Amino acid sequence: MTNDIIFEDKSGLGIITLNRPEVLNALSIEMCIALDNKLTVWEKDNSIQAIIIKSSGGKAFCAGGDVRAIVEQGYKNNFAGKHFFAAEYKMNARIFHFPKPFIALLDGITMGGGVGVAIHGSHRIITEKTMFAMPESAIGLIPDVGGSYFLPRLPGALGLYLGLTGARLTSADILYAGIGTAYMSSKKLDEFVNALLKDDISSNVDVDAIIGCFAEDPGPAQLDEFRDLIDAAFGENTIEDIFDHLSIIDHNWAKETVAVLKKMSPISLKIIIEQLRRGAKLDFDDCMKMEYRIVCAISSYDSDFYEGVRAVLIDKDHNPSWIPVSLEEVKTDMVMAHFNIPDEGEDLEL
Repeated sequence: MTNDIIFEDKSGLGIITLNRPEVLNALSIEMCIALDNKLTVWEKDNSIQAIIIKSSGGKAFCAGGDVRAIVEQGYKNNFAGKHFFAAEYKMNARIFHFPKPFIALLDGITMGGGVGVAIHGSHRIITEKTMFAMPESAIGLIPDVGGSYFLPRLPGALGLYLGLTGARLTSADILYAGIGTAYMSSKKLDEFVNALLKDDISSNVDVDAIIGCFAEDPGPAQLDEFRDLIDAAFGENTIEDIFDHLSIIDHNWAKETVAVLKKMSPISLKIIIEQLRRGAKLDFDDCMKMEYRIVCAISSYDSDFYEGVRAVLIDKDHNPSWIPVSLEEVKTDMVMAHFNIPDEGEDLEL
């Protein structure tokens, strides 16, 4: 078993530690498989009352999936991509359906794949160190790991806003959006875990009672200031309508948001809108199957995903050359092709 993820069993609490601090605890396929397998065992183990997932290093909970390895293989016969995403999504589904309390300590950077190992559990504890983002549109990908399910179910149009812009949220905003379930200062986490080890935690109500002894108020949410603007602009039907709406808002937030969106992959923006529109009407497992179809398509040709990862994670010049270069050049059939069953005819099996 890989040392990049550590499992412990203490007083009825299954403890998971993500242990790749040198890469901000990014998920490898081995980590995804190990986590999925361990949860399968713990689900059936009556001595395990609840699960807690945390990280080492102090800077990041988990900065995402290790997509660099997929890109370095190239798009021709990209089995690495399909295998990684299948393993990751199966693990995400395992968490979503897990019948026992599942408590994530998001004490640091939490992005992409890191969101996927937390958001689908019963409890998400955030601290003053937490930074949330779904930044996939900046690398030509989509907000996956269940983003199709949880983003459309956030209040108002917050989900589409976060999925398109990759906006970074901190403690009060994370709680306001419903992504976090409770806030406590980082220095209280060890004491909180010790309390879990001492008490009965066989139900979510038990866990809630313990959390209540440590929870704090993170203060006002900045998102609340722009909420009406977000709901109005990102409540539009198309990305072109969103741009048009933002252009008539006389507010710095709107100008800054337009500037951010213009940096994103044009085809990703259109795929994401279709993805989240469909996801709002699907159950969780069907969302994951849809996402698998999309990422299999994206990784199967010389897509913006390869250029985006090169620009952001490999060369780090942050100057991607998107193809197509503009929204006008992204045709409907180009978008819809990403929702087809993979060429091999195999859907994700959950």
